[in-house]
Amino acid sequence: MSGYEHLARALAVCARDGFTGELRVSGTPGGTFHLGDGRVVAAESPGAPGPEALLLRSGRVSGEQWAELMRESGGSRWPATALIARGYAGAAQLRVVCAMALHDAVFAIAAGRVDDCERVPTFEPFAQVPVGEPPLGLLQGAARRLTALTELPHPVHPDRERPVPAPAPADAGTPLTVLRRELLAHADGRRTARDLAFRIGRGVYAVTVEVARMLGDGLLVCAEAPAPIPVRPFPDGHALRPREPAPVEPPPHPPSTPTALPRRKPGSFFRLRNGITR
Repeated sequence: MSGYEHLARALAVCARDGFTGELRVSGTPGGTFHLGDGRVVAAESPGAPGPEALLLRSGRVSGEQWAELMRESGGSRWPATALIARGYAGAAQLRVVCAMALHDAVFAIAAGRVDDCERVPTFEPFAQVPVGEPPLGLLQGAARRLTALTELPHPVHPDRERPVPAPAPADAGTPLTVLRRELLAHADGRRTARDLAFRIGRGVYAVTVEVARMLGDGLLVCAEAPAPIPVRPFPDGHALRPREPAPVEPPPHPPSTPTALPRRKPGSFFRLRNGITR
């Protein structure tokens, strides 16, 4: 069982066992599911901004304020109580940010490649969502997002296309949303949708969808046409997984035939120099 089937089975076993700890997913981008009593209470991935990045990059909290919060909370990984006490964010706002980051991380893991899963038990899980969510429900939600993305006229992958603003936008007279203005300001041909999400402090799924729509509207262009995202169903038929295209192997090179060098008889140079012909 490979890839996402392996991830689905690992999550199902965690739910069945009421597992508390970490499910570490190796791959590209990979990530970590944090579980408490079999429910996912947080998820992290290099492919998606976490709650801290969403708060800092969006300007809701400054770097100095965050450092002060970490000192007050004794180095806690998620100083939710201090954020609320200082008035930097409300409890409802933090719940929304944490839930968005959780679903975004699961989407990033599902959109990439899964190599292996490892369970690491812990006494107290790292929790950002107090109640938690069913693991397989999260994975199937990510699959539905992937399906919706592939059905767009110009689907893109979170970590593949690197768009630039179109030289002559098709709907230049149409007012732009805040998100579209931010994407036009930071799309420079070097950043993927994932990079743009980290840059502007937005969810990677929302940014990926908006990049795809802006390509369709003629606001962004890619140096190469966006390639389709191949998918196939899970065994239960409810979720989809991307499938990496098979690598193209270079044609084999025929073995080189050694070129025979002329052999010279001993003393040939002496005979030639002295006019001896035999």
